[in-house]
Parts: sequence; structure tokens; C-alpha cells
Amino acid sequence: MSWHGSLQLNYHCDARQTQRTLADHRHEGPLRVLQSLYPEGDAVCHNVLIHPPGGLVGGDTLDIRVHGRGQAHGLVTTPGATRFYRSSGEAARQQAHITLQDHARLEWLPLETLCYNDCNAENQLLMDLAPGAECLGWDVTALGLPLASQPWTRGQLRQTIELKGAWMEQGLIDALDTRLMDGPLGLAGHRCMATLFFASGHKLDRLRREAALEAARALIEAHSLQATAGVTCPNDQVVVLRVLAPVVEPAMGLLKWVWAAWRQSFWKMDGNLPRIWAM
Repeated sequence: MSWHGSLQLNYHCDARQTQRTLADHRHEGPLRVLQSLYPEGDAVCHNVLIHPPGGLVGGDTLDIRVHGRGQAHGLVTTPGATRFYRSSGEAARQQAHITLQDHARLEWLPLETLCYNDCNAENQLLMDLAPGAECLGWDVTALGLPLASQPWTRGQLRQTIELKGAWMEQGLIDALDTRLMDGPLGLAGHRCMATLFFASGHKLDRLRREAALEAARALIEAHSLQATAGVTCPNDQVVVLRVLAPVVEPAMGLLKWVWAAWRQSFWKMDGNLPRIWAM
């Protein structure tokens, strides 16, 4: 039996206190939002998404839709990894659609996605941003569990990250494609790939882009993954950091460093880690 879960999460400003971000949500199936938290004060609303079954198998679908308006600022994360388990044929799908209006901000920071052997997975993220809106987020994917001696030798992952009208990255990773998995122009034997992005609904000022690039490059230079990490601007609405690593932990460590630096660079905000990550 397949599980289908959907969630609509809306951020908006309190009509009485314009600096306070509020959230409301509704769900169907095995997908939930924990209570709204304000560890940084009223301006930023933190929410944790939970999926009680703990993973997806063939035929399962998670459909997540996040909407922000006004000057709301939401931060969405998860308490643990998203897991794509073995499939007998049908794909398991996770799709997230972020729509930000006005001058809304969102931080999309789920923990890693784990692809188990024989999975058939589809992972999609679509952002639709109004000219004043901005989104800071990441995607971290691990292929197999090398430290647990569970390699990814069979399976497929189809992945899309898109800023509507400005930027799209789309690909298919097949465990049997040895040139991709192990070749020097592919993953080069690494089994974790990670992307951090800052996406805007408008053209970013050149000085803002250059400051973000310089901050990221300084942190990459000081990190053990400096040989497999890089940062660039594919266009004037997006800044992107990419990194390859043998396992999740070093890649996630670098992303957290740069996330904090970009928070300060773009928004003049401290990089306070969500409390759930320390539990």
C-alpha cells in the first residue's frame, strides 16, 4: 500500500505586529508540522517537518507546498534524513513547491536525503519568487551508506532544482553508470553531493553577489573539502555552492558554515543553528 502525504504551509505577517511572522498549515496523510518556534525573536518563524513513517518506498508521494507573503520570514527544516528505500519498480516522489510573494523570505534547510540500494527516487524543488522575495536553501543527497557497509550499487535518482524563469538543474543518477559514479568528470567516487543556493526573484546587486562569493570562497579555502567544492553565479539572480564528499558529515559542515556567512552577507542576520539539529 502506498502512502501519500501533502502539506500546505503558509507564512504571513501579524496584522497587529508587522514584524511578527505567523504560520498556518494543513495536511493530509503522514506529514506534519511541529509547533512554530521563535528562537530568534518574532521576525523569523521556525518550523520542523516530520514524516512519521520515516521513509518512502515505491509509489509513495510527499507533496510539500510553502507560501510566503508580506515581509514574512520562515525557516523550514527536518529532524532527520529523508529516506528513499528499495522499490519494486514504481518511483517514490518528494516534491516541494515554494511560492514567495512581496518581500517574503524563506530558508529551506531539510537534512540530507538518503538513497538506499535499489531505490527508484524522484526529488523535486521548484521556487516561484516575486521580484522582492528571496530564498536561501540547500539540498544534500547521499547515495548509499558507505560507513555502514551499505553501498549504492543499484537504483536511480531523478532530481530537479528550479527557480522558475531563471535557473534549473536537472539530472538522472543511475548507480550502474560507472562513468558518472566514478569518473573524474562525474562524482569521482564520492557518494555525497550537496548544493547551497541563494535565489532571488529580482536581479541581485553586483556588490551583494560578489560579497557572497568572497565569503564562500574564504570558507571553502579553510575547509578539508576545498578540492571538491566551488561557488559561482549561474546568473544574476542566483548564487550557488556545490560540493562533493565521500559521506554527508563534512559536506553538511561546509554548507552550515556558508549558510551562516550568507545569512550575514545578504540579510545582516546571525547564523543561529536551529535547535533541532543539536538534539
